Amino acid sequence: MADVHYESLHDICGRIKSGELTATQVTRTLLERIESIDGELKSYVKILTDSALATAEKLDKDREEGRPLGALHGVPIAIKDLLYTRGVATASGTKVMENFIPEEDATVVSRLKAAGAVLIGKTQLTEGAYGIHHPDIDPPLNPWDETRWTGVSSSGSAVAVSAGLAFAALGTDTGGSIRFPCASCGLVGIKPTYGRVSRHGAFPLAESLDHIGPMTRSVADAARVLQVLAGEDANDPTTLNAAVPNYFAALSDQVAGLTIGVDWNYVSQGVADEVIATVRQAVEIFVECGAKVSEVKMPASYEPLVSDWSVTCGVECARAHAKYYPAQKELYGPVLAGLIEIGRKSSEDDYAALEIIRGDFSTALDALLGDVDVLLAPCMPALPPAVEEMNDPASFDEARADFLIFTAPFNYSGHPTITLPAGLAAGGLPKSIQLIGRKLGEPTLLRAGSAYERLVEFNQHPVP
Repeated sequence: MADVHYESLHDICGRIKSGELTATQVTRTLLERIESIDGELKSYVKILTDSALATAEKLDKDREEGRPLGALHGVPIAIKDLLYTRGVATASGTKVMENFIPEEDATVVSRLKAAGAVLIGKTQLTEGAYGIHHPDIDPPLNPWDETRWTGVSSSGSAVAVSAGLAFAALGTDTGGSIRFPCASCGLVGIKPTYGRVSRHGAFPLAESLDHIGPMTRSVADAARVLQVLAGEDANDPTTLNAAVPNYFAALSDQVAGLTIGVDWNYVSQGVADEVIATVRQAVEIFVECGAKVSEVKMPASYEPLVSDWSVTCGVECARAHAKYYPAQKELYGPVLAGLIEIGRKSSEDDYAALEIIRGDFSTALDALLGDVDVLLAPCMPALPPAVEEMNDPASFDEARADFLIFTAPFNYSGHPTITLPAGLAAGGLPKSIQLIGRKLGEPTLLRAGSAYERLVEFNQHPVP
């Protein structure tokens, strides 16, 4: 049992369903691994030992008695600690909410449970899902290199999956918070179309920008988790009334007939040479798979959505924290407090102007994606940077702006993205690429991602 922790979610679920393994065995194995190494990695806020084992035992009994088994039957999965869990504290990375105990589960948590997942723990995140961990919290460490950034804000989710402490995790993404951690930790991550996955029961950073999605070690695993999460929810009026396709059936080794768009100016200006080289290698791989690559031009309207993202995010964040801030300002770290102050000081005209630009960009991007099937871009302009570079409150604003160029525009527009591992750099750090698709175009992203994954064959792990 000691070697199961790096198996795919797909395979481990199959072995449990077949009776080769039990959910209890697998859950105990992961709990032992968490106890052994997570004291150093710090990916989890809380380990749900008792409830996880009770769930696993019930699932094993269900199988023995011939009851129907869910799509994630018996698989230990981690959830970001801003997703409400009934009866369990949900701190959202803050001190001000550390004793908040929800009375209901988030919709995505309910859907995981209904699919037979074993919720093994709640993962650490930056304060309020913004850019830096609260000063009183020890941040998770990147298992590839503890001196390097884990990505934010779904840092603990990425570390847990990368280090074999969960078979998948849920993250949220407001300006890159699934994509940055997946890129930094060598994972697959999906930021779905806005409204594809319910946000009910997720404490917001910025409601109009927030997305919830899976973080996994393979494209197939991401497809399986997304299948469970996706769909309309009466409790979230922003969810889409659209049929959920079979995402697993979309997986393919071939992308013949697909057209991949690349704006070489967009993907190379101010971008590290090794990242540009990774994009060029990805182009070669897609051509080898049978895709056509077309040079395109990104709508120029993306630029204010990068430079002024903190206005939209700040205004909506201030609304979300109005119950706590400024009344309990002393419990906030300087970076999240700074964002809220930006929001409190921004005018209605400032916010409204960005909403107009958002609409223009989204419309222009729809038109661009009418000519190509997906866009190819980096996730970040550099390999995972040093922790000190990204975690210094004094230089945070500048560091943030540099890293939002390939992420924030697609939070505004709501287009889906998939982050894909692209192997390891010479120094051992993960490389990555990002694909951006049409709204509700997750099947195409999964198809392209699985073909790319097959040729890259990224199967390294950071911790034995």
